[in-house]
Amino acid sequence: MAEGIVHREQLVPLPVDETFAFFADAFNLEAITPSWLCFRVLTPAPIVMGVGALIDYRLALHRVPVRWRTRIAAWEPGKRFVDVQLSGPFTAWEHTHTFTPTEGGTLIRDVVRYRVPFGPLGEIARRILVRRDVERIFDHRVVAVERLLGRAPNDRSPAG
Repeated sequence: MAEGIVHREQLVPLPVDETFAFFADAFNLEAITPSWLCFRVLTPAPIVMGVGALIDYRLALHRVPVRWRTRIAAWEPGKRFVDVQLSGPFTAWEHTHTFTPTEGGTLIRDVVRYRVPFGPLGEIARRILVRRDVERIFDHRVVAVERLLGRAPNDRSPAG
């Protein structure tokens, strides 16, 4: 089966340590995930992030309730981390988050590699539905991150 790949990059005007800290808090996923997924973190707080950390979620894919469990496979504070699906809607899911300090802030890179179940039928679904959904999720995420982190450090008012 073919692998789906999603790439996104964006620059935020925050230092890398502050940007990484935002993404290192699993509960911030709720703020950057589209509402149509009804996404919730089920693992009780606080979640101690690091290699081996397990995080459970609940979401709805086309109104079908789904449980999802991920494990942090790589953890390099201030640089990158990788989460992989242990159980959930995909046969494989690996999401690499990288953070690069740049002049004016931090460059955030997301690379997601995924595979869908159900053999040839799953491949058809990936091409006509799943790929579009995953792209929409990460397009929304870029907009949400811009809204939450895209303002200058001294312009943090809700109306700003």
